[in-house]
Amino acid sequence: MPKPEAKPEPKPEPAALSDRVRAFLDQPHFASLATIGDHGAPNQAVIWYRLEPDGRVLVNSREGRRWPANLRRDPRVNLAVFWSEDPNRWVGITGIVDEVVEDVARARDDIVALAHRYDDAVPATVTRFRSEARVSFLIRIVRVHDHLQDD
Repeated sequence: MPKPEAKPEPKPEPAALSDRVRAFLDQPHFASLATIGDHGAPNQAVIWYRLEPDGRVLVNSREGRRWPANLRRDPRVNLAVFWSEDPNRWVGITGIVDEVVEDVARARDDIVALAHRYDDAVPATVTRFRSEARVSFLIRIVRVHDHLQDD
């Protein structure tokens, strides 16, 4: 007897962001991005990000790094975005990759925009970014953990 065809799991609805969390994520904080490695072990990287007007989170990487390969294979991701002045104040995000931007020109534009956001758009950095193979990911936020007022 043939096995029933597996139905794709429905995508979770995007999480609503409170005004406080949105205002925090709109600022250029650093984030720790966690992915799942090909053998099931976690992998983390400190990254730049940008909250998009549609509520998704844009992240970008140079090709060849481990975490982009992990996201292509398994789109589940967690981010911990922390306030550098008080790392005990942070926002946790559980998400899923909604879109992979393979268009290198667009991905290069994304990293240059991130460099401007993080005040690192010196000519040498921009020139390097414009010469690299890059990829961007747009992450749909499905759960938010607000630790901005924890004591």
